Amino acid sequence: MPTLFTDSRSGGVKKSSGVNVLPIVSETWAQIRDDKNTEVDYLIASFDGSSKTDITVVASGSGGVEACAAALLDDKPCYGGVRLRRNGRFVTFFYVPDGCPPLQRGRGVLNVLEGSDNEIDMRPGLTEDQC
Repeated sequence: MPTLFTDSRSGGVKKSSGVNVLPIVSETWAQIRDDKNTEVDYLIASFDGSSKTDITVVASGSGGVEACAAALLDDKPCYGGVRLRRNGRFVTFFYVPDGCPPLQRGRGVLNVLEGSDNEIDMRPGLTEDQC
């Protein structure tokens, strides 16, 4: 399956990371950034099943920061982005649950989520007012 690698500065290929960001991640992010879209305003990406290299979308939907925070995984690192409802800005995040193995804490997937305005400190229970 073709993949989109994580470092756009090197032509889209970052061989040292060993992480393959599947195309569905950038496709879902494009949906979120589309002003005509009203159905999807957040995405959460993480490792695909038991894979240690493939990153895919594990959750997406509407409901903003609150819905995204409620959908975070408790056993794998999560990467993602949200369109804020109050101002339409886009933010990305990186969340690592307690007990997550250190080798799974890479942030390279955020390079695929282009065009964000800021990075937030995502955590379970976060609300948009706290961003």
